[in-house]
Amino acid sequence: MRHLIIWVALATGACSTSVPPSVHSGPVAAASGCATPAVRIYFDFEGAPLSRCVINGEREFTLLVAPEHAPPINPSPWYAFRYEAGQGAPVTVHLDYLVGDHRYAPKWSDGSTDRQLEVELSQDGKRASLVLPVGNARVSAQEVLDTRWHGRAMDRWQSGGAKRTVLGRSLDGRPVEALTLGSESAGRLVVLLGRQHPPEVSGAVAMEAFVNRIVERLAEDPGLAERHRFLVVPLLNPDGVARGHWRANRGGRDLNRDWGIFSQPETAAVKRWLDINSSRAAPMAMVDFHSTRSNLFYVQGEEETGPLEEAFLKGWLGDLEGALEGYDFTIERRNANPGSGTSKNWFHETYDIPAYTYEVGDETDRAATRAAARRFADGFLAALDTMATSDAN
Repeated sequence: MRHLIIWVALATGACSTSVPPSVHSGPVAAASGCATPAVRIYFDFEGAPLSRCVINGEREFTLLVAPEHAPPINPSPWYAFRYEAGQGAPVTVHLDYLVGDHRYAPKWSDGSTDRQLEVELSQDGKRASLVLPVGNARVSAQEVLDTRWHGRAMDRWQSGGAKRTVLGRSLDGRPVEALTLGSESAGRLVVLLGRQHPPEVSGAVAMEAFVNRIVERLAEDPGLAERHRFLVVPLLNPDGVARGHWRANRGGRDLNRDWGIFSQPETAAVKRWLDINSSRAAPMAMVDFHSTRSNLFYVQGEEETGPLEEAFLKGWLGDLEGALEGYDFTIERRNANPGSGTSKNWFHETYDIPAYTYEVGDETDRAATRAAARRFADGFLAALDTMATSDAN
C-alpha cells in the first residue's frame, strides 16, 4: 500500500507548539483546532478539512495542508478555517503545502464583508503566509459553497417546476440528488453534472447560472420543455464537499476517473438512473462543470466527431468566442485522458454524443462567469434544437 508521507506536528491535545516536524508514513488523526489565550482556530464547518495546526506563537500559526489520499492528479490544495482573535496585533497564519503548490488566493469573510487576502509566497510555492485582522472571520481557498448552498439552489429550481429526486446515497449517507426538467415524454435527454471535484467552486457558480437560465427558458417556452428532458446533478460529490477534500469522495476515489468503472456509489447512482430512463429518452449531449486556471471547454477532437457533432459545437460555442465581455475562453479539442474514466469520454464513447467539460478559471470574475453562463445556456438550447432537427432529417 502506498502511503502519503506527511509532516505531523508533535501535539498535546488539539494543537502543538512550534517544534520540528517529524515524518510519518501512516494515517493521521488531524487536530480539531488550535488555541492560545489570544486566538482560536477552528475547523468546525462544512468544507473545512481537519488540518494539522501548529502554534508558532501567541498570534502565529502554521496549518499543514495535505490531500485526503495519495497525491492526486492536478492538485487542488484546499484549505478552510475560521478564527477568533482578540484585540492586539494581527494574526499570522502560514499555509504549508505538503503536496502541490499554492493555487487559490485566500477568501476572507466576516459574514458581512468578503474580500481576497494578499499572501507572501515562498520562492518554491510551498508556503503561503497571510496576515489576518482581529475579530471573527472565515478564510478559505475559495468561497465556501457547501451542501446547504446546493440545497438552496435545488429548492429554487424545484419551485420553478423541476422534479427533484434522490439517485442514491454517498458513503457517508448524504443524498446524491438530481433534478429532471422538461417532459418525461421528451425523446431526447441532456445530462448536466457538477462538483465532482470539491474545490472547483467557479464551475459550480457557472452551473448554477446555466441551470437558472434553462429553468427560465423552459418556463417561457413550453414547446422547449416538450422537446428536451434534462437530468441535472449539481453536487455529485457531497461527502468531498462537506469534508473539504481536494479531489476525491469519501472512498478516496476521484469520481471523474470512475466513469465506466462505477465503483463508487455516486457515479453508480447516475448510471443506474440512465439505465432505467435512457431507453425512453436517448442522451444527446452531456456537459460536466469544472474549474481550472483559465476559462476553456474540453471537447472531442476532430478525428472523433461526425457532421452533427461538428455542427453542434459550431452552433453552440463557435460564435461566442471573443464575444463575451469580461469572459475570454478557449476551446481545447482533444481526447484528454483516454481510457481514464472521465465523464466526458464515457458519455461520448457510450452514446456517441457531444460530451464537453466546461472549465471556469479559478479567479474568473464571478459576475462575468454568471453572465457568460446565461449566454452559454441560450446558445446550448439553440444548438440542441438544431441538432435534433438535423438528426431527424
